[in-house]
Amino acid sequence: MDVSLPPFMASSGLLPTGTLLESLIHISNEVASMEKLPCIQVRNVSTMIRRIKLLSSLFEEIQETNSPLPPSSILCLTELFSVIRRVKFLIQACKDGSCLWGLLQTGFVSNQFYALVKEMGRALDILPLSLLNITADIREQVELLHKQAKRVELFLDAKELQRREDLLQVMASNNERNTKYKGFIDIDKLEEVLSSIGLRSPLDYEEEISKLEAEAQKQAGTGGLIVVSNINNLISLVSYSKSMILSSQENEKAKEDIKQRSASSRDLDQFLTSQSLVPIPDEFRCPITLDLMRDPVIVASGHTYDRNSISQWINSGHHTCPKSGQTLIHMALIPNYALKSLVHQWCQENNIPVIECASSSSSDLERCNSKRKFENAVDHISATKVAMDAVKMTAEFLVGKLAMGSPHIQRQAAYELRLLAKTGMDNRRIIAEAGAIPFLVTLLNSHDPRIQENAVTALLNLSIFDNNKILIVAAGAMDNIIDVLESGKTMEARENAAAAIFSLSIIDDFKASIGAHAKAVPALLGLLREGTAAGKRDAATALSNLAVYNPNKATVIVAGAVPLLIDLLMDDKAGITDEALGILALLIGCSQGLQEIRKSRVLVPLLIDLLRFGSAKGKENSITLLLGLCKDGGEEVARRLLINPRSIPSLQSLAAAGSLKARRKADALLRLLNRCCSQSHNPVG
Repeated sequence: MDVSLPPFMASSGLLPTGTLLESLIHISNEVASMEKLPCIQVRNVSTMIRRIKLLSSLFEEIQETNSPLPPSSILCLTELFSVIRRVKFLIQACKDGSCLWGLLQTGFVSNQFYALVKEMGRALDILPLSLLNITADIREQVELLHKQAKRVELFLDAKELQRREDLLQVMASNNERNTKYKGFIDIDKLEEVLSSIGLRSPLDYEEEISKLEAEAQKQAGTGGLIVVSNINNLISLVSYSKSMILSSQENEKAKEDIKQRSASSRDLDQFLTSQSLVPIPDEFRCPITLDLMRDPVIVASGHTYDRNSISQWINSGHHTCPKSGQTLIHMALIPNYALKSLVHQWCQENNIPVIECASSSSSDLERCNSKRKFENAVDHISATKVAMDAVKMTAEFLVGKLAMGSPHIQRQAAYELRLLAKTGMDNRRIIAEAGAIPFLVTLLNSHDPRIQENAVTALLNLSIFDNNKILIVAAGAMDNIIDVLESGKTMEARENAAAAIFSLSIIDDFKASIGAHAKAVPALLGLLREGTAAGKRDAATALSNLAVYNPNKATVIVAGAVPLLIDLLMDDKAGITDEALGILALLIGCSQGLQEIRKSRVLVPLLIDLLRFGSAKGKENSITLLLGLCKDGGEEVARRLLINPRSIPSLQSLAAAGSLKARRKADALLRLLNRCCSQSHNPVG
């Protein structure tokens, strides 16, 4: 049977070319053929594969029947394709990604599996099994799958949770201090955790390190400093454990030899070099001097160096990373506590004195003693405080570059602030306190597309912190943000300007000032016409928030929103059905909006279909609109509902099993239609 793809699906790239059923069978077989399970999420993965295999049998049988499909089944199959496609990507990510990072994220990943099963259940809600020409066995299996999906609960593997706790304990030891040395790592527990997720050979360790490095690079643009720091901690732990495995025999011999020698008064590097007994792991060597790192620090590129070496490099006038050649966006040196802990532990396990200062000069010894006193004084400071200090230092440095830098430097600084503001309320507060907002507002007028895009996105991210909303508006940002929305140099800049307007309009006073701005609503409608699917959604969300404020309703209506929103309801590619319905439901609450909405001849049949196939929110707003259209002189709409054979059963179904709001409004609409029928002696049952 040749079930062609809906045109919007084929053109948008959501589905591959070819028939819908062929695509479903192909992708289901891809998932079903994933025989080798990942080392994490084993039960969630295996259960999901079993579900997909069952659906594959359904798809194959439908294809073999060669019978026409009801429209609702095509909608269901389309949604199932989207779900199975995401299942495939999720399982592949579990298999190909870092096992350790997946273990730390076990709750998040388990929740993704849970959400996909729930989406599968919602898709099967609209599958008309009784209208499909399939065998009783397949029908019963699909019905059982549907019931299971509807009542499924989040599954968290107890063994994985325990492994995660063990791993966190090992990582936490890196953040604990005492007066002698930084936290002591339980290497046996660490190796037990690593072995439990399949890391047993040197090759396994190398592959895991590569995957963690790839994850760190990926998260560097989206995850924030703390996430990247956690991944770097994992890399250090795996590297250390690997070095223990590879050189365990050499280390044992070295321990015995070292015990026979008095090394307490010798320079550490000279001792190791002259005796050639204990090889220094490559991970512990400074890339500049190749000596053991006593005080490892991380530079802006993410690479680690010994503090003395990299300080000399920077003080000599260099502004690049020696290892990568990358220009350093800032010169802050962030302590690598995880690696420092591993170096100290390695020294202790090999009876090597921990000498933090190489020079024996009085000035160097003074600095060394001062450093130790300082470290003892801040033992009580938490890792969070250290992280916040690093954010503050970075933010102040970047704001300086915004103020004084060349366009190239400003572009980089705005991008860094954009990323820094993406994660964490503390980050957003600290960046604002560093004075970033006025400079970012000024950069909204930049002729450089990337500077403008980074500036408006940084302001969007900062605005999530409520106090920053006031600071952004006080800095005169509103006119500039609306200008970017109207004619920004990139579509992403326009979309993020719309999202910023939504964020700012959460404050009631700003709803009024934004709505009163002559360009704001027309600019949002412009993005609603021209934007990408994400841009249309941002614009619709902002409009909806503005329309909550009653005086803004007339502004939105006069600007021509109603016919545009109705057109978007009929545009499958737009993907904002619920958002458009929500705005119309707000606008029908005023007389001017009701008059505009009543002019449409296509809206009522569309709303009747949405009563059956829309989302829960879509059904609620569809009833709101139909009820508003039938009241106060809406007899014609009521008659159109009565003669449509699908409207009354849909309303009765929602009155019995819809949401609380849907039930209440469906009852009200049925009573209204019943009165209308009574006048014609034909009451509604």
